[in-house]
Amino acid sequence: MSHLPASAIAHTQAVNARRQGVALFFCALVCFACYDAFCKWMLQDLPAPLMNLTRYISVSTIAMLWLLQAGKLRIWRTPCKGRLLVRGLALGIVATCFMAALVTMPLAEATAIYFTAPLMMVALSPALLGETVGRTQWCAVLAGFAGMLLIVRPGGNLPLVGTVLMVISAVCYALFQLLTRQLAGKVSGAVMYGWTALVCLMLTGIPALLMLPQTLPPWPTLLLIFAGGACSGVAQLLLLAAFRRVTASTLAPLNYFQLLLAVLISTFVFHRPPDVIALAGIGMIMLSGGYLALCSQPTSLSRKSHV
Repeated sequence: MSHLPASAIAHTQAVNARRQGVALFFCALVCFACYDAFCKWMLQDLPAPLMNLTRYISVSTIAMLWLLQAGKLRIWRTPCKGRLLVRGLALGIVATCFMAALVTMPLAEATAIYFTAPLMMVALSPALLGETVGRTQWCAVLAGFAGMLLIVRPGGNLPLVGTVLMVISAVCYALFQLLTRQLAGKVSGAVMYGWTALVCLMLTGIPALLMLPQTLPPWPTLLLIFAGGACSGVAQLLLLAAFRRVTASTLAPLNYFQLLLAVLISTFVFHRPPDVIALAGIGMIMLSGGYLALCSQPTSLSRKSHV
């Protein structure tokens, strides 16, 4: 009986891992897009703070189960507590602003503004990470921001408050991702997930408790929104599983599949298609972000010598 050489077996395993990682990544993006659409739908009847609170109750439950399984429940003993706290606060602000903006913002345009976060990461990386950004990358960042200006242009039909909230959300998400990169290799995934979930629960719980509706939704509706929150938590776990199998540089360009899904859902479910100018802006953001993702190899963004 013939046996495959070790190199062939290793190659087959690598190919299978890559396929699994890409599949898991797409599943995560579908979950995120569906959860955003679910929130947009439920916000017609429920307050945004309640949606956020139920989300992070579900996510915190998942986090506690993971920490228990990993034997790391004493998360207060972890290093880098200050950065973990700021990282959690950043994501809590993202969640609060994004959910509040969805009340009035069309899903496609809201998601497009949110997806300028990778452009902001590149713009902030020289100051916060000590990275050198090339001229073509700066051009891509400017092109992406020009695309955002097409979406939020004066004379458009987007609400000002919702637009400002989405920009704040994008800036805070860029900060969240930069802190994630700083903490990579220093803090385990379970501890980062747990810190983020609990900080977000506390941050989003404050406005929720202050703005609770006089009567809570019926229990089937509560179960539904808790399940939606669990869906977003599972999507995060799918992302982590994908990144364990495939490099970030491979998966990053695929992120914009979620933006495409948001455009389709906004058009065919909520009957709010972006106009031609907004579509052009969305296209510019996708192309700019995709280009930056393809350029994000170790040789493209190099550390300065003093870092």
